Amino acid sequence: MKISGTLTSIFLGHVPLLTMFLLITQFSVAQSDANMISQTCKQTPYYNLCVSCLSSDPRSFKADVRGLALIMVNIVKAKATMSLHFINQLIQRRPGLKKPLSYCADNYDAILTADIPEAVEALQKGDPKFAQDGANDAANEADLCEANFHGKSPLTKFNKVVHDTSATASAIVQQLL
Repeated sequence: MKISGTLTSIFLGHVPLLTMFLLITQFSVAQSDANMISQTCKQTPYYNLCVSCLSSDPRSFKADVRGLALIMVNIVKAKATMSLHFINQLIQRRPGLKKPLSYCADNYDAILTADIPEAVEALQKGDPKFAQDGANDAANEADLCEANFHGKSPLTKFNKVVHDTSATASAIVQQLL
């Protein structure tokens, strides 16, 4: 009984110490994961956007640079999908803008059917150059859409966010080259 009580005392007496150690270890891991996001994003043109986007995805905290690039490419895909949906709504509501909006729909269709799949596949196969090309092409498509309106675009906010997230994805991929 004395031995059992001593063992219990040894193990239970150190529970606060063990708990403290585990908390410090977890904090250090979380800190280093957040540091990975910060260090990666410092090498992009839109640091705050990068940190915000990556921090909003829980997978980022366990990802390496390639994983962060994949996450950012998927964020571009989500932003482009929302943009295309909005464009299709505008085509129905604003028939006077059908031609430039249809042009933009084609731009965004290219992002979703060519540029993003190219970037994802290239990252999965370990070919960052083609991934960067896909991200850069997506940014260019958003710019072309915006330029098509000659300064009177109803899509400026959408085009900007797709351009900026694409440029950020490209800069993350650049770190793999």
